[in-house]
Amino acid sequence: MLTGKIHLARITACELDYEGSLEIDPEILAEAHILPYEKILVVNRNNGERLETYAIPGKSGSKVFCLNGPAAHKGNVGDVITIMAFSVLDEKEAQIYEPQIVVLDKDNN
Repeated sequence: MLTGKIHLARITACELDYEGSLEIDPEILAEAHILPYEKILVVNRNNGERLETYAIPGKSGSKVFCLNGPAAHKGNVGDVITIMAFSVLDEKEAQIYEPQIVVLDKDNN
């Protein structure tokens, strides 16, 4: 089940020389109920690319969304992305669970 989503985030940096992942402001992660190091699906609205990686916390309050390592080939600064986290829930939990969805503006607020 979808448990957390960050919609309309803007990529702020791409760092190829890194092991991999997507760096995200921890305040935004918390708002979307996505844990640091949780597996995420990232969809790039600008080029249609999709990738699975994990969320790493950046600097609190930075509004950062930085594609790291090979993921840096999947987008450019300014691209609009959606980040989704999914969790396994039993049937009872799934019927009542409401995913936390965060919609950002052009400045990642």
